[in-house]
Amino acid sequence: MIENEKAVKGIFLLVFFLIYGGVHLYLFLGARASLALGTRSSVLLALFMGVMVVAPLIVHAAERYGLEPLAHFFAWTGYIWMGFAFLLFCLSLIFDCYRLLAHVGAYIFSFDSFSIIPPARCRFLTMLSLAAALALYGSFEALRIHTETITIKTAKIPREIGTFRIVQISDLHLGLIVREKRLERVLREIRAAAPDLLVSTGDLVDGETNNLSVLADLLREIQPAYGKFAVTGNHEFYAGLDQSLAFTQRAGFTVLRGEAADVGGFMTVAGIDDPTARIYRARVGRPENELLEGQTGGRFTLLLKHQPVPSPAPFDLQLSGHTHKGQIFPFTLITRLVFPCNSGRYELSNGGTLYVSRGSGTWGPPMRLMAPPEITVIDLISSG
Repeated sequence: MIENEKAVKGIFLLVFFLIYGGVHLYLFLGARASLALGTRSSVLLALFMGVMVVAPLIVHAAERYGLEPLAHFFAWTGYIWMGFAFLLFCLSLIFDCYRLLAHVGAYIFSFDSFSIIPPARCRFLTMLSLAAALALYGSFEALRIHTETITIKTAKIPREIGTFRIVQISDLHLGLIVREKRLERVLREIRAAAPDLLVSTGDLVDGETNNLSVLADLLREIQPAYGKFAVTGNHEFYAGLDQSLAFTQRAGFTVLRGEAADVGGFMTVAGIDDPTARIYRARVGRPENELLEGQTGGRFTLLLKHQPVPSPAPFDLQLSGHTHKGQIFPFTLITRLVFPCNSGRYELSNGGTLYVSRGSGTWGPPMRLMAPPEITVIDLISSG
């Protein structure tokens, strides 16, 4: 298992740094050409970008060896830069596509393309300003927790209960950046919703979990009448499964790993591991189809599943997360290609409902753009 884990991490890191390094090379060449940088300025910029490329590795190593101040510094600087660099990269691609179209148009219609293309320096400074403004706005948007409410009428909720309220959190990514202040914002919304049942659909933690006991205790204060359930996301495995499970249980959640639990005698809550468990050879419990087979009938079946892939087995409601709705636009366009059920509510052909959360925290850059964080309130109303 350890060798397999190392191989998975090695492949992931190779792909990540090839892509991330390529983005920085593209930005470096664009900055050097547009600003006419000299040798000294070019070297300094290259060194800075090189450090920012490896900043996630520095964070991971600093966490592992208990160098928390160093980990905090590089987490904030490295991940804020990551968000800014992504926005600058997207804007640069847009401007470069515009330049290409202008040159093609000039060739076809015989006019001077430079008359409609801003000078290189002006163009680059404009992109820098736009990227900085969008990153600043995204940092504020990441702090504005939205409460999304959906209503489902069902005869499977007893008439004497009337309305049964579920609150979903997902993708909190508690760690170096999402700490007490950000968690308290989420907890305020949960308390205001007054849930009967609280569920977490994965990625509750992010990175090392050695110094997160205070956050677990804050979560533990929320004690709904019908309990708290959670499933693993991919980051529970990246952070270390044993530590992640210990944190989640300390926070008061019952972790469902290929298991089902009874709630109030009228509901079955089923939960499965994220597919990452197969890569780490850590999958336990029953397969999804077997777990859900025969669970519907007169009981309401709630499926907790991190990735928003509709289960082929019967259920009434599936709650998922994982996509963050892209977190920073236009990354939304990519997550939508990978996961057609990208965000929000979907009525499925099997009669079930799928809801995909945008996530309650942030991964990497502490910013969101056109994808604000959320907690989700699901009101199950008896139609009996």
